[in-house]
This record gives sequence, structure tokens and C-alpha cells, in this order.
Amino acid sequence: MADIIETFADGTTIERDFTVEEKKQIAKDLAEADAREAAKVKAVADKESAQSKLAALGLTTDDLKALGL
Repeated sequence: MADIIETFADGTTIERDFTVEEKKQIAKDLAEADAREAAKVKAVADKESAQSKLAALGLTTDDLKALGL
């Protein structure tokens, strides 16, 4: 089965087999995108964890905002 390349500018499509190098690059690009997404999710979780720990210490929402959290 051929791979499909779609040009979004004009809607044309090309059906052909990707080269080995193209397949490697696609896999690399997808892995990098997954890593970036995982980093974003981790950053949000870390921030929420920090906020809940500070709240457990008795800091109010206004205190957290003043600290930039």
C-alpha cells in the first residue's frame, strides 16, 4: 500500500512509497512531538503538585498568585 502525501495549499495528493530515510524521519518527528507533549503534561502536573503542597501549608490562592504560582 502506498503512502499518501497531501498538499494542503491546493489539496492535491500524491501516492507513493516513502523512502527508508523518510520513514526514519517521520518516526523521529513523531517521537519528538510525543516527548514535547509529555514534557508539557509533566510541567502542568508539577505545577499543580506544588500548588497543592503550598496550599497544605496554609497559603491562600492570593498568596500563590503573589508568588507567581
